[in-house]
Amino acid sequence: QVQLVESGGGLVQAGGSQRLSCAASGRTFSTYAMGWFRQAPGKERDVVAAISQAGSTYYGDSVKGRFVISRDNAENTVYLQMNSLKPEDTAVYYCAANPVYIRVLRGEGSGTNWGQGTQVTVSP
Repeated sequence: QVQLVESGGGLVQAGGSQRLSCAASGRTFSTYAMGWFRQAPGKERDVVAAISQAGSTYYGDSVKGRFVISRDNAENTVYLQMNSLKPEDTAVYYCAANPVYIRVLRGEGSGTNWGQGTQVTVSP
């Protein structure tokens, strides 16, 4: 298992940018697929972006062309660069890790480790 700690959330104006980081413990980070999810009040948690061990990426339709996920295996960190932010991007953002990529994409509970979440608020 890995322990995940997100950082980088906060308040930003619409149209601005923000970068989230997720630091993972342990020496097996490179063996995990990683993902970013978000949950707005009253809504379900949805996948935002995911990256496989080999670097393949997936983006949710609402963030394509605006967000970029990347990973630095040497630093045991996954990033989410968020550009052209909109008020509807406001949510708690969670980092997830699972050795099986499809389980990260689906947000499956089996074997998935989650961070504690970081709040992102986009003002109009």
